[in-house]
Amino acid sequence: MKRILVVEDDRNISQLLQMYLKKEGYEVTPAYDGGEAYRLFEETEPNLVLLDIMLPVMDGYGVLSLIREKGDTPVILLTAKGETEDKVGGLRKGADDYITKPFEMREVIARVEAVLRRGQPATKPARKLTFDKLSIDMESMVLEVNGEKVPTPLKEMELLYHLASAPNKVFTRNQLLDEVWGISYFGDSRTVDVHVKRLREKLEGISDQWSLETVWRVGYKFEVRG
Repeated sequence: MKRILVVEDDRNISQLLQMYLKKEGYEVTPAYDGGEAYRLFEETEPNLVLLDIMLPVMDGYGVLSLIREKGDTPVILLTAKGETEDKVGGLRKGADDYITKPFEMREVIARVEAVLRRGQPATKPARKLTFDKLSIDMESMVLEVNGEKVPTPLKEMELLYHLASAPNKVFTRNQLLDEVWGISYFGDSRTVDVHVKRLREKLEGISDQWSLETVWRVGYKFEVRG
């Protein structure tokens, strides 16, 4: 049974989320403030976190940062903020997805299922790519850069692997959304830009034999030289 930590200070919304998630067969633990959320995260080791942004004690961004220090547990943000920059900000901080309030429970369940499916590498064949000073191991979910393991969220790993699997091939943003996030993903093409930016922060200047390149007005490619 998959475990979900629901972090929401509005108890009516929390109870509604708990009811529907339990109905779908999930084990649910509620938390009502940021401090309690991180304590329960460490205690219960959930498979996924539904995380409100506006919380007492510690806001959702603070909780998300602490979770990302521990690893790549999927996190879906729950936020009443509908502005694009707020959504992009959440993705930049390491969130896997976001849901804007008010939401329908069908959407919440669909997104939870989609994120959890993406987090099951055992259902995929063993995959590993190696380049100069770079190793992308999808079986063990480990990214090694210049001989050191670099903590990397699942979606960044999948995006990098997808690009590097076809060296020098140009992918449009919409192609990457369809092929990496899946055709049921509700986000927009800026999601790709955010994830590429975070990958570049990890990979820039490591090798002169490969790089993540932007193809102006088109998309991205993993360029291999020599």
